[in-house]
Amino acid sequence: MNYLRTPLWFFRALTPAGRLGLILTLFWVFIALFGQTLAPYSINDIGGGPLFGGFSKDYWLGTDYLGRDMLTRIMAGSRYSIGLAFTAAILASAVGILLALLAAVAGRWIEEGLGRLNDALLVLPGKVLSLMIVAVFGSSLTMLVITAVFTYWPGAYRIAFALASQLRNQDYIRAAKLRGENRFCLAIREILPNMIHPMLTDFGLRFVYIVLLLSGLSFLGLGVQPPQADWGSLVRENLQGLFDGSPAILMPAIAIASLTIGVNLFIDSLQNMSPVSLIRREA
Repeated sequence: MNYLRTPLWFFRALTPAGRLGLILTLFWVFIALFGQTLAPYSINDIGGGPLFGGFSKDYWLGTDYLGRDMLTRIMAGSRYSIGLAFTAAILASAVGILLALLAAVAGRWIEEGLGRLNDALLVLPGKVLSLMIVAVFGSSLTMLVITAVFTYWPGAYRIAFALASQLRNQDYIRAAKLRGENRFCLAIREILPNMIHPMLTDFGLRFVYIVLLLSGLSFLGLGVQPPQADWGSLVRENLQGLFDGSPAILMPAIAIASLTIGVNLFIDSLQNMSPVSLIRREA
């Protein structure tokens, strides 16, 4: 079992595609955290370069419709594309899990009520629901997070409740009830730890969905508003450079694609992280 004791056991246990996905994901997380500090230019350095300039030694990813450095804009925009999506994904998963645990242990009436509410929300198209919410309440950063949470917590609830409803019938749960543990302890100490791994996988998928949702809203002009910018708004504001093949529109799109592909590759490889598979690899 020396394999499990090595510092890089997690990385080595991943498939090659999973390693690539993890590297891409960590790269963009690093850019989101430190990109604005490392950026070569000011984010609003208007007229610093040619309009829709190409790749050059001064502007590695070209310039936008105002002559601003696209590398700087993409690095700064990652804070919003990744930060907002990560926050919304955490909140959506947390709301779904907590409500699922409540439904699993609180009794038939609460389970039925939450189930009907969840079914009603799942029937509504997510993108249309998001557009309605943003159109009515505005597109502030807080409202964008709330919109994404409201759109995606029903999916998290469905997965979490399916897991919790299976676990609540296990023998160790019956034994815990016989010991006199209350419903809160059953939910938090007995059921929740045994559903964390699949819910982490679901969290990764939900993060990808929210990145695409917020990017789509920004592309339609309903997401992050100027002077702030995320990757979706960078594509929208440079749309007129599409016919010239300008890097200003291609690079933000590639950033969105590389992040979502990286997270998906990493998530797909997590199925190889079970203890059984690790033991087999070591053998």
